Amino acid sequence: MSCREQALSNDYTEIMVDYILAEGDVAGMNYCVFQLDDQFSILYFLPREPRDISVSRYIYNSIPKLYGLMQDENGTGGGFNAQNLTNSGILQVQRPPLSLTGRGVIVGFVDTGIRYDMDVFRREDGTSRILSIWDQTIQDGTPPEGFDIGTEYTNEQINEALRSDDPLSIVPSTDEDGHGTAMASAAAGKSTTYGEYFLGAAPEADIVMVKCREGKQYLKDYYMIPEGVPAYSDADIGMAVKYLDQLARVGKRPVIICIGMGTNWGDHAGSSVLSRYLSRVAEKRNRVVIVPAGNEGNARHHFNSQFTMSSPTVEQTVEMRVGEGELGFLMELWGTRPHITSLSIRSPGGETIPTIDFRSRETRNYTFVYEKTRIAVDHVLVEQGSGDELIVLRFIMPTAGVWTFFVETQGEAEYGNFNMWLPITQFLHSETYFLRSSPYMTLTVPSMARSVITPSAYNAANNSFYIDSSRGFVRNGAIKPDFAAPGVDVSTALGNRSGSSMAVALTVGAAAQFMQWAVVEGNDVLAQSVEVKAYFIRGAARDPNIIYPDQSWGFGRLNVARAFQIIAGTTTV
Repeated sequence: MSCREQALSNDYTEIMVDYILAEGDVAGMNYCVFQLDDQFSILYFLPREPRDISVSRYIYNSIPKLYGLMQDENGTGGGFNAQNLTNSGILQVQRPPLSLTGRGVIVGFVDTGIRYDMDVFRREDGTSRILSIWDQTIQDGTPPEGFDIGTEYTNEQINEALRSDDPLSIVPSTDEDGHGTAMASAAAGKSTTYGEYFLGAAPEADIVMVKCREGKQYLKDYYMIPEGVPAYSDADIGMAVKYLDQLARVGKRPVIICIGMGTNWGDHAGSSVLSRYLSRVAEKRNRVVIVPAGNEGNARHHFNSQFTMSSPTVEQTVEMRVGEGELGFLMELWGTRPHITSLSIRSPGGETIPTIDFRSRETRNYTFVYEKTRIAVDHVLVEQGSGDELIVLRFIMPTAGVWTFFVETQGEAEYGNFNMWLPITQFLHSETYFLRSSPYMTLTVPSMARSVITPSAYNAANNSFYIDSSRGFVRNGAIKPDFAAPGVDVSTALGNRSGSSMAVALTVGAAAQFMQWAVVEGNDVLAQSVEVKAYFIRGAARDPNIIYPDQSWGFGRLNVARAFQIIAGTTTV
């Protein structure tokens, strides 16, 4: 059964699940299943009643999350900047005797597309190094085999387009945003055309791009995404990862999978369905999955409270300032076992919602006498993915000013804690933040997935940490980020850019170099994410004044050359 109509229709609800639902399992439901592997799948179904998305109605982990692009600053001038490649040891291993340029490796991106006609993506003979483009947004062509949506453009079609005076008439896929083009060029671009010089981290790697379609409108409405802001669903990202995963040929053709997206919705502990699917792919031989840490470290969108239970009930006060013109947002509070949490809310005008009784699983809707604000509150005592307590608050037309939350924690355990997250910066309509925020535990989902590689970003010009880069650790105490990579003023085909996505792009190129040595050249033909991560951690440059692992730096600064020195035994950890 083809899922094309269901996948494209805004009338159909979509969820990414960690089980396989066979045809006929749900009597009377109009639905379709797209299988990612033998455990994970995407379910499209037509709701029997008017769609009402809420945690009380759906399992939280099954409500699709929307992800934004992890770019912080757009292109600037300045020409090619080799310092980022040098400081990360990438340039050194491109040269003899190792001569690692990504040859024989596929670097795959789930992003905004690629401007395939740019010189940086061509070989010396003018042909394209892009093996294929799967454009999920174009529906009048042929989808990849085994998929139902979008159009796949092959290397032959791309080369035909490049020979044409009007390339877009043959391959009409492009990158309006530029994010995907910038990432692909920083990771694997190369050009010497007209005397200009540009070099990416793995300039001989082959490229595959999935231009991810944006999430359905009903999801954008639920999360109140600002008009014109790109937002992508985990279902479409999951399909894109499956497409890239299938390109690997064990022992011959390794694939590096790069996702330049993230979100603040989720348990921040690696338990989301997409996070677990990414870990499963990353654990396969000859696959490496790399995800950005995010740019939320300085956004003031995270509140953390850790306290001693001096009495059976402890109350904490949380203040949040909502900016002028904020239309609405969804925020989350995550508690920990075995405590139980309740809260009351005071508006900027002084009206108070009394302590909310969570014994009922129904959505609680609140309005105010003197303010237009509406708040829907949902509660899950045991969230299925993490086992922890979750409170979801959906604000509609929130009054500008300071909102106060009185959070009560009950329990007999000696210590208690809870965390609250606002959406990522671009998903808010105005400057909205916690007055007493924490820059730590600001990694975006799915960067805390167990087996993926997660770099934070730093400035190679002075070895300072990039102030906007998200930081660790994971909410359950796991160590992330793994290390830091250069993410400031990184050279791309569209000018120099900054942000955690740039740190990921250079890490993708570094991983392609390693997989060339390991798999293509036969030194470790079964290598995968866990091994690459371990070698990069061992080779990371470390400051004697920092205790590692560190919440900002992980295990140090990426240095591929030093990783190979450790393999060769010419230096020590």
